[in-house]
Amino acid sequence: MGSADELTPQLSTFLDRCTFAPEGTAVRCGVSGGADSIALLILAVSAGLNATAVHVDHGLRDGSATEAHLVKAVADRFGAKFESVQIIVEEGSNLEERARIARRQVLGADALTGHTADDQAETVLLQLIRGAGPSGLSGMAAGPSKPLLSLRRADTEAVCGIADVQWFEDPSNRDPRHRRNRVRHELMPLMADVADRDIVPLLNRTARHSRSSEAVIDQLLPEGDPTDTRWLQQLPEPVAALVVRRWLAGEIGRPVSTDATMRVLQVVHHERSATELDGGWRLDRSEGRLRLAPIAGARRQDA
Repeated sequence: MGSADELTPQLSTFLDRCTFAPEGTAVRCGVSGGADSIALLILAVSAGLNATAVHVDHGLRDGSATEAHLVKAVADRFGAKFESVQIIVEEGSNLEERARIARRQVLGADALTGHTADDQAETVLLQLIRGAGPSGLSGMAAGPSKPLLSLRRADTEAVCGIADVQWFEDPSNRDPRHRRNRVRHELMPLMADVADRDIVPLLNRTARHSRSSEAVIDQLLPEGDPTDTRWLQQLPEPVAALVVRRWLAGEIGRPVSTDATMRVLQVVHHERSATELDGGWRLDRSEGRLRLAPIAGARRQDA
C-alpha cells in the first residue's frame, strides 16, 4: 500500500497545485471520510505537515461511527494524529448551516478543509442564487486552510486510488432537500449542456475576478472599528454597508445577504435593537458596540 513518503513521487502532480503551509507546520484537518477530505489528509502528510485528522460526528445519521473508524485507520497508516468529537445539533431551522457552524467551532478557524474547484463553482452559483454581489461571487479564498481549491473532485478520488484507500460516500450528498445538492446534480449539468463545455473552470475564473475587485474595494474603504456604531453612523450608507458586510463575512465565514446587511444597519442607527442572520447568528447592540454570537443549539461531547 505504501507510506506517505513512498507515495509522494506519485502524488507530486497534485501537490504542485496545492497551497499547503511550509513543511513541519502543525495543522488540523477536517476529515469526514469522503474522498475530498481523505485526499486532504494524505496530501497534507505527503507535504510534510504535522497533521491531526479531526472527525466531527454531528449525530445526524446512522453509520457515523464507521466513518470515524475509517478516518482513524487512514490517519494511523499515514502517521497522522487522530481526534474524534461528537456534537449534538438540535433539530430546527437552518439545521445544515448550524451543523456547519458547530463543526467549524470544533475544528478551529485555521483548520484545513478539503474544498475543491468543484466546491468553489457550486459556491459561486449558490451565492448568485442569493443575489450576492462581488464579495459573494468571490467564493472561497485559496490558501493554507483551503489548499485543494485548484484540484478537481476527480483528482481527490485519484489520490485515494493511488493510496489504495476506500472513501465513504455520504448519502446526504444526494438529498435534494439541500440546495447545494440540486446545484451539483441538476443546475451544473444543465449549464454545462447549454455552454457545451465544463463550466467549473469558468465559475472559478469568476471567483478570481470578483476577489480581485474586492481587494481593490478593501483598499479604498476607510479604516475604523466596524463594531463601533457611532463611527458607522458617520459613514455614507453604501460605505457603511460595505464595511459591515466585510466584518460579518470575516466573523461568520461567508458573505451575508443584502437584506441581512440592511437589518444590521438598522441596528446601527437604533431603528431596531437586534436581528437574526441566516445560518443561526444573532446580532445586537450594547453601549454603542455591535455584538455577534451564534444562536444556541449545538453542544459538544467528547468521543
